Amino acid sequence: MNTSTVEQASPAPAPLPIKRVLLMVALMVLAAAAGEWLRPTYRLAEHKPAIKLEQQVPEAFGEWRLDRSVAPVVPDPGLQAMLDALYSQTLARTYINAKGERVMLSIAYGSDQSNEATAVHRPEFCYSAQGFRVKTLESSRLTIDNTSVPVARLVGQLGRRVEPITYWVTLDEAATLPGFGRKLQQIRYGLMGQIPDGMLVRVSSISTSNDEAFAMQQRFLEQMYAAVPAEVRTRYFGAGKAS
Repeated sequence: MNTSTVEQASPAPAPLPIKRVLLMVALMVLAAAAGEWLRPTYRLAEHKPAIKLEQQVPEAFGEWRLDRSVAPVVPDPGLQAMLDALYSQTLARTYINAKGERVMLSIAYGSDQSNEATAVHRPEFCYSAQGFRVKTLESSRLTIDNTSVPVARLVGQLGRRVEPITYWVTLDEAATLPGFGRKLQQIRYGLMGQIPDGMLVRVSSISTSNDEAFAMQQRFLEQMYAAVPAEVRTRYFGAGKAS
């Protein structure tokens, strides 16, 4: 005698009580509203003197003059297109003095530095994309006049070309380095409802002596500091006071 098995369907889940549904909807609306309310909207760049790299960094200052015969390392076209979308202005120049010493300067400025998207332009990545082997030496501080600037020092090598590099980033008038320090600054500005502008400043030179190259870069930056207009100087070098 055959017997058949009848499967009984599981009971449907009971609907959520209407009050609970309404509470969940209300909480979602409040969360969305709070997120919108807390989103920074005050663009500092719109309330301060405008950054104009080409004008504010002279082609000649101190012992240095523009040298058009040597170009700084520039990104490949694909990366350059990304940088053009991220930054408002970029400046790439080579300077030379009477001794024939050269310093390459690169600055990338963006009116919105509230996130990490611009990290693509860090020299560690930019040089590596060009085929350089990049070695991080140290984090240090430059004292220029009465200003203390935190800097990173690297060395890039491509074949026989050895290029010591000094760089830092700014958020509004705060100079810092990528990573934890920059993130803390971004959070600080965000909690105040502000969107900081900022830049990445990089100098480098071709030399097999790191000490000599960094000393020359220090001298170059001291003279550039004096040449940049006072009303925007802290936007380039930060406002950190030397102790």
